Amino acid sequence: MKETNYYVIKKKAVPEVLLKVLEVQKLLDSKRAVSVLEATEKVGISRSSYYKYKDDIFPFYAGKKGRSITFVIEVDDQPGVMASILNIFALYKANILTIHQSIPINGKGLLTVSVDIEDSETDVSAMIQDVEKIEDVSYVKVIAME
Repeated sequence: MKETNYYVIKKKAVPEVLLKVLEVQKLLDSKRAVSVLEATEKVGISRSSYYKYKDDIFPFYAGKKGRSITFVIEVDDQPGVMASILNIFALYKANILTIHQSIPINGKGLLTVSVDIEDSETDVSAMIQDVEKIEDVSYVKVIAME
């Protein structure tokens, strides 16, 4: 059996043709295009490109209700950083499953946080971006999603 690997990459690293495949899918899902031909013409890719990649790309937040995600977050050793992160998770209705905080070394610490996203409308990408905007957060990496 062929093994399937999944990767999480930032939008800026995704080839344009794959982003256009997502646009086609959005047009079809929203009924703003009635056929694949119409949708591919609107976004400027061939139907063959759409069919070649349509099953290989989907938005990060797409998935079933009740999905769990595990993050590794590098933070500066400053009071209140974890509270700020947890507040953002709460705003997006992410239920905290586990939290592990390493002992800070050289002023930096690692948090491993697992959350359950129960609301299928939760925009996980926006949630990650909001955590990344916190001044004392160095980076956020998704290490698992199911």
